[in-house]
Amino acid sequence: MTAQAPVYAASATALATSSTTRANGTPLTLGYSPCPNDTFIFTAWTQGLLPDAPEVRERLDDIETLNRAAMAGEVDVVKVSFHAYGHLRERYALLRAGGALGRGCGPLVVAREPFAGAALARKRVAIPGELTTAALLVRLYAPELVDVQVLPFHRIMAAVQAGEVDAGVIIHESRFTYPRFGLSQVVDLGEWWEQETGHAIPLGGIAIRRDLGAERIAAVDRALAASVAYGHAHPDEVWPTVRRHAQEMEDDVMRAHIGLYVNDFTRDYGVEGETAIRHLLDTAERVGIVPHSEQPLFLAGS
Repeated sequence: MTAQAPVYAASATALATSSTTRANGTPLTLGYSPCPNDTFIFTAWTQGLLPDAPEVRERLDDIETLNRAAMAGEVDVVKVSFHAYGHLRERYALLRAGGALGRGCGPLVVAREPFAGAALARKRVAIPGELTTAALLVRLYAPELVDVQVLPFHRIMAAVQAGEVDAGVIIHESRFTYPRFGLSQVVDLGEWWEQETGHAIPLGGIAIRRDLGAERIAAVDRALAASVAYGHAHPDEVWPTVRRHAQEMEDDVMRAHIGLYVNDFTRDYGVEGETAIRHLLDTAERVGIVPHSEQPLFLAGS
């Protein structure tokens, strides 16, 4: 595969504005998705349940919108796809907590009528955003695939069901609900990745602007880890917020979603998680999907 990495330039105005507001003591901007795993992770922090945590101004958006916001330098701390993070390494470091990484949790390719995975490159396939890890994985799985349609993740199953596309790459809670649309699994991209590499699948992580400095980054990392721990220790306190932001989901789907995506790696990537992240980014870099970077993933001391 010889795909060239697209070029994404940050907005100079956005970067300058962000630096100015931080200098003036304005709360950090925090972007994350309304998905149950993210609201479970961030609720304690954003609702002031952690007395020593830095003050933040939250922004909730779908993951591809957050990816684009990070590309434009609009957010200080942000949940991004690891695919997007491959383009962000010069300006953003990773925090050690809060990520979506694991086994048995990868994107699925689904279709109305099952077909062999080898035929995927000849199909019209919906993806949930160009910068999602799902889009990266399907490109690695089927490098000759060219007929793709970008749709919001919540629209993909209906589009497949209606025959607008031949197949769709689904993420989030769609993993639990696609049989309701009469769809069949073609390939589990996470399972394929695990078998090919032996690594867990890195889906998304929490990135922070490097220019905030080591001391502030370390404080944010501590706050994030504490927020994850609070959610585990006091699930009944964070549950109303989780439910409010996922009103169209049944409780059992929300709980399954959290159970799958909030795991030991969410507390801290550890050596295993960090190795998995590096392998995914190195692979994407080697085939020309993301640019090369010499920046460390994590800021020393964070």
